[in-house]
Amino acid sequence: RDVDYGAMDVPEPTTDDWLFVEGNKIVDKDGKEVWLTGINWFGYNTGNKTCDGLWAGDMNTSIQEIANHGFNVIRVPFSAELILQWSKGEYPQANFNQATNDYLVGMDSLQIFEYFLGQARANGLKVIIDIHSAETNASGHMINLWYTEKISRDDYLFALSWMADRYKDNDTIIAFDLKNEPHGKPYEGDGAAIWNDSKDANNWKYVAETAAARILAKNPNVLILVEGTEIYPMDLATNSDYHSTNDKEYYFNWWGGNLRGVKDYPIDLGKYQNKLVYSPHDYGPTVYKQPWFEGNYTFDSLMKDCWRDNWFYIYENKTAPLLIGEWGGFMREPNLEWMGYMRQLIKNYKLHHTFWCYQANSGDTGGLVLDDFKTWDTQKYNFVKEVLWQQDGKFVGLDHEVPLGNNGISLSEAK
Repeated sequence: RDVDYGAMDVPEPTTDDWLFVEGNKIVDKDGKEVWLTGINWFGYNTGNKTCDGLWAGDMNTSIQEIANHGFNVIRVPFSAELILQWSKGEYPQANFNQATNDYLVGMDSLQIFEYFLGQARANGLKVIIDIHSAETNASGHMINLWYTEKISRDDYLFALSWMADRYKDNDTIIAFDLKNEPHGKPYEGDGAAIWNDSKDANNWKYVAETAAARILAKNPNVLILVEGTEIYPMDLATNSDYHSTNDKEYYFNWWGGNLRGVKDYPIDLGKYQNKLVYSPHDYGPTVYKQPWFEGNYTFDSLMKDCWRDNWFYIYENKTAPLLIGEWGGFMREPNLEWMGYMRQLIKNYKLHHTFWCYQANSGDTGGLVLDDFKTWDTQKYNFVKEVLWQQDGKFVGLDHEVPLGNNGISLSEAK
């Protein structure tokens, strides 16, 4: 329908922008190396059932400004529960300011998401679907696993396959992040996410391979992002089944940030191995004062004490690409020093990343826009801008035909 509130004309969906893995690089259909430099915008995982912040901001303007500021992909957190409702023909009402976003009035939550997809495509943006939680809840990401008493493992798998099937002919969605931050501590037993060669219900490696197979059976073209866990055994000879409840027998990292298991039990996607991307999360001391932040730390000490053994070795060994799915925080100490080192790592190696986050209402990090969801935090944006894909003063998008925002170029125009 005709909308005249800043909406862009939406091009027809295409199928020529799918991406592939070569070693530790991501390339397009012609083998041209690309750099995913994106942003997170949550809300479909919370009770709002649409992008957060639309109680103040305007969706059209927000999407355009994300593209204009040079981010070329948006990671969109979802709950499996909401997708399941959509699959059953149930469309919970989205929460948004109906005066500011009056062109959305009359649309249900699925229609609003597909409107969002269309406007992303019109602005040269790509989208990553992230199953952030099993249940629709702003605190759902605190739950260790991908299933609960309410949302089963099969529900979770079906939600992914339903989304993959529905958008298989629309390359606006280029990737699926299978599950946000699987985690759990040794004392939680089978309630904690593990990584080994078993078929245990809480074995994230096994479930990730199963979930990837369900997605790729519907759409063999999308990238598959696999995050890590929280713990990994120090001695596989004595504790590969995670029976020990002694913290001293495990390596710990950020939730989703422990990918040590890839060395011993790599993800196997069979003939689709060229779709696999590992996606750790990493944060600074403002979120939690990890052991590697004690005393004075440097880029080299972070590499030695955390990054290399947990996930950077995957890039160094050219096993697969890395996409830092979440990083960010407040632009003040003690966080700012870590932010600088993480940006240095991303810049030095052109690591793919999606910055956390767009909106202001992330309690332990803040966002790139302020509470009015219109005004950009200039200091934080200028910091992140250094690791956005740019050529000759232009931002580079991932769409072969549609330029990225009003100061960007298409992938076909990139060198």
